[in-house]
Amino acid sequence: MKTEPLKVVFMGSDPIALPLLDWLMGEGDAKVRITNIYTQPDRPVGRGQKVVANGIKQWAIAHGIPVRQPEKLTAAEREALAADSPDVALVMAYGHILREAFIETPRLGTLNLHASLLPHYRGASPIQCAVASGDAETGVALMRIVRELDAGPVADMERVSIEPHDTALDVEAKLSAACVPLVARNLAALAAGTLEFTEQDHAAATFCRRLVKDDGVIDFSRPAAEVAVRINGLFPWPGCRIEIAGQIVKLGLAEVAEAAGEIGHVLPAPDDTLVVGCGEGSVRLLRLQRPGGRMLSAPDFLRGFPVEPGTVLPSRPMPPLVTRSHK
Repeated sequence: MKTEPLKVVFMGSDPIALPLLDWLMGEGDAKVRITNIYTQPDRPVGRGQKVVANGIKQWAIAHGIPVRQPEKLTAAEREALAADSPDVALVMAYGHILREAFIETPRLGTLNLHASLLPHYRGASPIQCAVASGDAETGVALMRIVRELDAGPVADMERVSIEPHDTALDVEAKLSAACVPLVARNLAALAAGTLEFTEQDHAAATFCRRLVKDDGVIDFSRPAAEVAVRINGLFPWPGCRIEIAGQIVKLGLAEVAEAAGEIGHVLPAPDDTLVVGCGEGSVRLLRLQRPGGRMLSAPDFLRGFPVEPGTVLPSRPMPPLVTRSHK
């Protein structure tokens, strides 16, 4: 006996969800029908502040799926959601806090794909914080949404590795792909109403806030291992920056080096890279970008912007990214 496809409303505003949406419209098409897409209103972007549709809206238009872009999730919006009679709502990086009435409207509830191994890194910047904390792995959690931030019970998680030269951008791509097997293997149980959820260990929870530009500072008095993962974790946003000869230089990739030297001092490097002394060890800056330029490998950067050994790079205290409590 043929079963009706699961009616799904998707809520998201970030391209991280595009591989999952492609799968749902491809291999998952026999099991799922996306009835509506909720996403953030069009916003001005870039230097020209041109108003453009985000990638999720563009995907929906290309696939002929209705799009709703409410500035606020009002009672009228909840009624519109109810009119779709969805079986389930899937949420990933939407950007709106869902009220309880909204959460409970779909027949099977509202599920969230959160980009961390919960209960770690609840909040707005889990990918950046996992990399910047030096973690060896992270993942995506399929969880039921509750009123408390990312505190709902978890059905399943898909893990991915964090390699030494991975930036947050690299890990985001891995997590984006990881959403597909995670949803695929749980879809049948979800449709049957037999998907099981396990409460999180709330005592072990950590929280990460929304990042701001001022987070992109570097303190060379910290251990080199901490500095390197901070640079990698905050690329591309907000991006770490240092001052060299009065110019602000963006950093795109770093690793721990073997040399030792004074804190903040540029050290001799026979391989044409930029090595800086830290509180413990030293850090090799592998990719750099000067104002108005492109992100370059260190040798290419130094050919046009030489930095002499002994140059002192200023340090600034690095704000903490992860806390044990949600403020």
